[in-house]
Amino acid sequence: MEGMLGTVGPLILMFVLFYFLLIRPQQKRTKAVQQMQSGLKKGDRVVTIGGLHGFVDAIDEDTVVIKCGDGSRLTYDRNAIRDVKPE
Repeated sequence: MEGMLGTVGPLILMFVLFYFLLIRPQQKRTKAVQQMQSGLKKGDRVVTIGGLHGFVDAIDEDTVVIKCGDGSRLTYDRNAIRDVKPE
């Protein structure tokens, strides 16, 4: 019984460390990104995954129309928004 605990114990410890150092922080980041993307509103200054900076001009269920600096409007998936910048 003690020999089995000696061999399984390090595996359990490694799994616990793996969970708290890798899995849980990734879940928190994913949740924060989903909240940010669902909280988008017209007029927000955003940055896309590709690096495009612009303002939200219109929002649909899963698409966002971004107005760029020269006045052009581009349509992106809501998932392509990486960050909302403060005004």
